[in-house]
Amino acid sequence: MTALILDGKAVAATVKSEVAAKVASFHRSPGLATVLVGDDPASHSYVRGKRRDAGECGMISFHHELPATATQAEVAELVDRLNADSAVDGILVQLPLPGGLDSEAITERIDPSKDVDGLHPHNLGLLTLNRPGLRPCTPSGVLRILEHYDVDVRGATAVIVGRSFLVGRPLAMMLSAKGVDATVTLAHSRTRDLAAVTRRADLVIAAVGVPRMIGAEHVHEGATVIDVGINRTDDGLVGDVDFDAVVGHAGAITPVPGGVGPMTRAMLMSNTFTAARTRG
Repeated sequence: MTALILDGKAVAATVKSEVAAKVASFHRSPGLATVLVGDDPASHSYVRGKRRDAGECGMISFHHELPATATQAEVAELVDRLNADSAVDGILVQLPLPGGLDSEAITERIDPSKDVDGLHPHNLGLLTLNRPGLRPCTPSGVLRILEHYDVDVRGATAVIVGRSFLVGRPLAMMLSAKGVDATVTLAHSRTRDLAAVTRRADLVIAAVGVPRMIGAEHVHEGATVIDVGINRTDDGLVGDVDFDAVVGHAGAITPVPGGVGPMTRAMLMSNTFTAARTRG
């Protein structure tokens, strides 16, 4: 058996096309502000892609760069100015920040209505209560891939390997929410006999940050496997799933690159439009 490849690039293109159509009929152009601190090449690449996506969706991009020597107060002051700027609907501070800066404090300083990453405690609280709000982009992208490929998770057993507040925990809440209705186990690198836990799952989601941690022994035949991991190795970018070992065993699988990564950026565009529409 060869797994169906869940093409995140194709789904992301669909999402961005939908957002562009909504923007075209909106009464103004939404504004996305990106903040880049330091000179990390990967962060520069990610932000360039996000700005390009914004332009393709008909949004205005406001870009701000600060040196790696910027202080906490200087980054906070920039966030405050963007919070007060009526032309800015969404604020994205590219993480990780250089050492010595408190990323959590900066995230919490963003106006929750402009928190298009969906990581502010206010928005995570709304998620916990299953109330409308800006959702974290990567978990939203995972759900959209499953929806696009008609992967029915209602009543299904899902195991998420990884318990971060960026992916694992919010995704567990989103998958188990009423109307989605998966039965979710949140596992991690210290779960006893992890393979036995994941083999029971209809849906395995790897978001632990360990290259090729999930192998064929972790997946029962025909299961859907979503690989959130992006790890830089001597072999290039690889996921948390040993793709070559699992692709002939699973029923469906996302590749790395080209799987969840493009969806994270696409859902950022969707969140930015949602923020703009909410603000009026």
